[in-house]
Amino acid sequence: MTDSNLPQGRDSLTDDLLWRGLIQDSTGLDELRPLLDAGPATFYVGFDPTAPSLHVGHLMQVLTARRLQLAGHRPLLLVGGATGQIGDPKESAERTLNSPDVVAGWVERIREQLSPFVTYSGENAAQLVNNLDWTGEMSVVEFLRDVGKHFPVNKMLAREVVRARLETGISFTEFSYQLLQANDFFELHRRHGCQLQYGGSDQWGNITAGVDYVRRRGAGPVQAFTTPLVTKSDGTKFGKSESGAIWLDPQMTSPYAFYQFWVNADDRDVSRYLRYFSFRSREELEELEKATAERPQARLAQRALAEELTTLVHGERETAQAVAASQALFGRGSLDELAPETLRAALTEAGLVSLDELPDVAGLLKESGLVPSMKEARRVIAEGGAYVNNTRISEVDATVSADDLLHGRYLVLRRGKRSFAGVELRG
Repeated sequence: MTDSNLPQGRDSLTDDLLWRGLIQDSTGLDELRPLLDAGPATFYVGFDPTAPSLHVGHLMQVLTARRLQLAGHRPLLLVGGATGQIGDPKESAERTLNSPDVVAGWVERIREQLSPFVTYSGENAAQLVNNLDWTGEMSVVEFLRDVGKHFPVNKMLAREVVRARLETGISFTEFSYQLLQANDFFELHRRHGCQLQYGGSDQWGNITAGVDYVRRRGAGPVQAFTTPLVTKSDGTKFGKSESGAIWLDPQMTSPYAFYQFWVNADDRDVSRYLRYFSFRSREELEELEKATAERPQARLAQRALAEELTTLVHGERETAQAVAASQALFGRGSLDELAPETLRAALTEAGLVSLDELPDVAGLLKESGLVPSMKEARRVIAEGGAYVNNTRISEVDATVSADDLLHGRYLVLRRGKRSFAGVELRG
């Protein structure tokens, strides 16, 4: 698997990763560079099934795996059927443990979600692996004897997240997570010749423990690096919107909401996000950054990123619908061409109110929350600022009928150029 957008000539893969800011910590660039640039190498990245879907916070690891495979390396995508039953320690409190059956179901869903990002054919075909396959076979005695004896407790206690929990308490279950993840690296090295592990920077302690464990078992050498944690400049958590987490599962976060998350990225963040997540070349990104700086109001970078990632995660058709919806809702396209699920998703994001019967237009504006009172609604209509399905309403006592309903149940209301909401007729 190769791609023309990979750096050719001027930059090596390592140089490209560094330019994009994708390497924060490593076991040493002098050791990492020949492995990444010469290749092909087998690498692994892990995903614990702690929810029924991955979210945009996982995209850093998912897309880095894609990037490495495009450069010729072989991915092992580990879904933690074993570690997902325990959970890496949190700084605040113990994790809620999920049943093996629930975790097993999540494992299969995450396996399916990972599939579109890599290819499973060719010389560097990706492979999905589950750490329950080797961890589940171990007895307690085997675990303590063969794994536990290689881990100095003082080093385990030095891990930041563990230190933070020493006063409030941490269970042996969560304390032992580091051993399980380290053993994953050893088993993948032994079974598949895995030479490289990477993960988020919050995993550095676990990752280096794995590197050290492989060495202590007389194997290796192996290398590792971490990617930075993705943050927002305004201090809010990356991967969150007003309606909650942005999931990759279209049933949990609609493709329209996914698209809008990226379109709404802060100007201070979008260039960094493009380097992290886009597969455009360095030259293309630099040109896009320049054009965005010259015309920030056009949100060129945000739209480019939104279209690229929505296409990658949800496909071209859903991306086209999301783009069409974002234009049509503001009067720049036809509402009739939107699929009902896309229209409902867009209106839900804006604010969708369900009614048993339809009042007049002034009442609709009030019920939808676009205006605070009937008096204000009539004023907006009289001044020409009210729209129903992108048609301007000029009469203060105007009404709508069933024929006006989109897909037999929806109305799009707009006040001015930018404020819109939806109405859904029940039944």
